[in-house]
Amino acid sequence: MSDPAPSRAAQPQPAASPQQEESLYAVREKVYVRAVTGLFAKWRWGLVWFTQILFYGLCWVPWNGRQAVLFHLVERKFYIFGWVFWPQDVFFLAILLIIAAYALFFFTAIAGRLWCGYACPQTVYTEIFMWIEQKIEGDRNKRMKLDKSGVSGKKLSIKGMKYGAWIALSLWTGFTFVGYFTPIKELVAEAVSFSFGPWELFWILFYGAFTYLMAGVMREQVCKYMCPYARFQGVMFDPDTLVITYDTERGDPRGARKKGVDPRAVGKGDCVDCGICVQVCPTGIDIRDGMQYECIGCAACIDACDQVMEKMNYPKGLIRYSTENAVKMHWGMKEILAHVMRPRTLIYGGILGIVTIAFVWGLATRAPLRVDIIRDRATLAREVADGYIENAYRLQVMNMTEHPRKFSMALEGAEGLRMVGPSSIEVPAATTQAVTVQAQIPYGTLEPGSHPIHLSVQAEDDPKVRVKEHTTFIMPR
Repeated sequence: MSDPAPSRAAQPQPAASPQQEESLYAVREKVYVRAVTGLFAKWRWGLVWFTQILFYGLCWVPWNGRQAVLFHLVERKFYIFGWVFWPQDVFFLAILLIIAAYALFFFTAIAGRLWCGYACPQTVYTEIFMWIEQKIEGDRNKRMKLDKSGVSGKKLSIKGMKYGAWIALSLWTGFTFVGYFTPIKELVAEAVSFSFGPWELFWILFYGAFTYLMAGVMREQVCKYMCPYARFQGVMFDPDTLVITYDTERGDPRGARKKGVDPRAVGKGDCVDCGICVQVCPTGIDIRDGMQYECIGCAACIDACDQVMEKMNYPKGLIRYSTENAVKMHWGMKEILAHVMRPRTLIYGGILGIVTIAFVWGLATRAPLRVDIIRDRATLAREVADGYIENAYRLQVMNMTEHPRKFSMALEGAEGLRMVGPSSIEVPAATTQAVTVQAQIPYGTLEPGSHPIHLSVQAEDDPKVRVKEHTTFIMPR
């Protein structure tokens, strides 16, 4: 009989390593952005000028005795050049939002975060605030040195000038914003006498403070933590989407070397590891680490890298707009452009085109006249002289043009029907006029019950401007 196998000594189990918790928010390290010039910087500043000329200038453009763009909340009317939109036109606002959404989807699928990098208000105002900061405090190194220095009269004066310029721009932005809801000339008169209404003053200060906070203080944190677009942008990307890309195969291994040295001769890639691409990034990321949600697609790193490559006598494009498939398969621009039109972009573009055409068609065929007819529910029907039965109606006639018009009115649709009351009405420009009319029919002409009739309203100066509204006539038993 064999001896039993010796028992093994119990081995101590290694202690489980504690789980590391990763915070969703990191304490901010201030980003000192280096100024950069180049092709994409020109595009960004071109969009800055374009958007801000529109924003600061449109409210001052006159149109038919008013400002061209005015969202008049008191009158409940939106004026946009020759169009006047009423609460009943909310349909157009819904269509406009759909167009904006699909335009965002379409251009993002083609070339990534173009909106974020070039036209987003957060990007635009951050660019303006950083430009002011650079002009007053100096370039990146001077700003870093100034912040590290002790308190002095010179530092306080420089900081005071910068903050003063920021505050002035923020308040002017808030003033302009309110000028789209209160006529801007009235707002200027109130500013001169400092007689702002409480809500006007509140919104000037609120929007000004909001601009200062977002562009002067929060900056890249808005893109990192507050903006939802950064989180769901990946859903709209695919391997053929143009994004800012670092060519790892060409650039690595990185390392410093003298100007003009063949990188292959020293066992290096084209990247000299200067770090300028990080210094010019407004969100402080390193594009060489790959695609990151913090990247807003501003292409500042492309301009910076191209300048370094030019100084080193290397080909440009180490950092460039490219696609995942293009990098893998070494495609040129011809192959990249051939893949722009693909199922995703065709679907987005098709929907965008259809909705845009519908929007334009709706505006082009929009009637300049609208009529609402409401029955007098206090008395559905009553007998009047000569054996007639009378129904009363209240009409709301809306003149949606910007000049006064006279409209004729007529009731039709039943034998013996006649209208009592004014046969025409004059409605001032862009206003609503109410009038009461009575419809009368001899008793016994119609069977007891409800019978359809209609009211026709027509502009006397243009027979094509005509609206027919349907209602009912009640004949009692």
